[in-house]
Amino acid sequence: MTLQYALELLGTFFFAISGAIVIRDQHNDLFGATFTGFVTAIGGGTLRDMMLGSYPLVWIGDINFVYSILAGAVVAYLFFKSLARLTRTLLVFDTLGISFFTILGVEKALSLGVRPEIAAIMGMFSAIMGGVIRDVLTNETPVLFRKEIYATACLMGAILYLVLYRFDVDRNINLLISSGIILIIRFVAVKYHLALPNFKR
Repeated sequence: MTLQYALELLGTFFFAISGAIVIRDQHNDLFGATFTGFVTAIGGGTLRDMMLGSYPLVWIGDINFVYSILAGAVVAYLFFKSLARLTRTLLVFDTLGISFFTILGVEKALSLGVRPEIAAIMGMFSAIMGGVIRDVLTNETPVLFRKEIYATACLMGAILYLVLYRFDVDRNINLLISSGIILIIRFVAVKYHLALPNFKR
């Protein structure tokens, strides 16, 4: 098992946990929590692959991703009270997830021959669309439309990756720098309550 593959499974696991505990204000049905975790974990990647025509979908071609999601749902169910109090910890896991999956999404798109501009958008979709679908299902304002900087951080990291890729920077170094930028932007935005200017003045 490669490090990248292990991190993909781990990221899927944490996304599933964050999705499962969101329903605490809705109901406590285990199936509902598992479904919400499932959508959160694979929604973005599934949408990306469908738009790019890449089949089979990742979670269909590799059952280990489904097992990771189920494991995340079980952990969320067993340790719900403890996890619900760990808002900051879950923020860290979520941010690590979006930073890593943004870059993986960009790489996946590039490998399928799309233009760099489209690859950046696909990277952003990979990271955030699962959360958007989750919020819609749970009647929350989608994270995409909240004031906090979220999707913008992913897009900036994706663009940086493409710039460094253009200059033939080593893949691992590029991955570290680009995902690190997403982490920094996200954490700084949350800490100092930074947001983009309002569209309506």
